[in-house]
Amino acid sequence: MRLIIIFLSFIFMTSLSEAQSKKSFYDFKVTTIDGKPFDMSSLKGKKVMVVNVASKCGYTPQYAQLEELYKKYQDKNFVIIGFPANNFLSQEPGTNAEIKEFCTSKYNVTFPMMAKISVKGSDMDSLYIWLTSRSLNGVTDAAVKWNFQKFLINEKGQLVEVIPSGTKPTDDKIINWIENK
Repeated sequence: MRLIIIFLSFIFMTSLSEAQSKKSFYDFKVTTIDGKPFDMSSLKGKKVMVVNVASKCGYTPQYAQLEELYKKYQDKNFVIIGFPANNFLSQEPGTNAEIKEFCTSKYNVTFPMMAKISVKGSDMDSLYIWLTSRSLNGVTDAAVKWNFQKFLINEKGQLVEVIPSGTKPTDDKIINWIENK
């Protein structure tokens, strides 16, 4: 009986420790493209699409669809967060200022853009470590395979799905996710 109590205590303490060590999407703080702090907890209650973006990629025209999606649903508890990254064939070589100028002049981007980060490799940003690691996000391992990969976060700050780069932001699967509660 004593052994059972010790074993159950160990299981309980291990589970408690794991639960406490897991971060949620809302625990992250990032930097905007203008150099200001941005706390992901400010997005509580919203559906969020996190996208790694690049200016010189075959998928760069998705900026227009991302903006269309954002304008249509921004008042319905939905937000898109763009993270410029230069991890794939140097397709985002610009500075934050150059990236912002490109996005606003070419695609009229109004959704929140963050400072340039790394989405893979030894210098991977901590948010992307969480997004891509099942042991941290509790859902899936999902290495970033290319620019414009989309991570869908529900209103509770939980990763719910990873959408490949080639899937358009206005795809029915994404629209249905945004519109369904």
